[in-house]
Amino acid sequence: MAKKLVLKVTAGADAPERCSQAFTVAAVAVASGVEVSLWLTGESAWFALPGRAAGFALPHAAPLPELLDGVLADGRVTLCTQCAARRGIEEKDVLPGVRIAGAQVFVSEALGDDVQALVY
Repeated sequence: MAKKLVLKVTAGADAPERCSQAFTVAAVAVASGVEVSLWLTGESAWFALPGRAAGFALPHAAPLPELLDGVLADGRVTLCTQCAARRGIEEKDVLPGVRIAGAQVFVSEALGDDVQALVY
């Protein structure tokens, strides 16, 4: 079993099931003691902003704000630099605990020892 899980979620409200799956896997992994790094890219970039996760709803799925809070509590959440720039999101805009970083950091994390990387 990998000691670290790196997830890249590209989907947001445009693909709710895929989005919810990524956040669910990340939150369950954190709760299971796995080191988690969740990357918000594409349309999921909006969930780095306060209140945006509350507007997401998917029947029979855990509430996105709860999943995100679980990951933020014991994992790492990163907003893609380019995705943030394309949406006019700056460091001052994001939730506490969310960092903005680029591809070099993602590659470094994803290629580390005992890492499993997933893209949603």
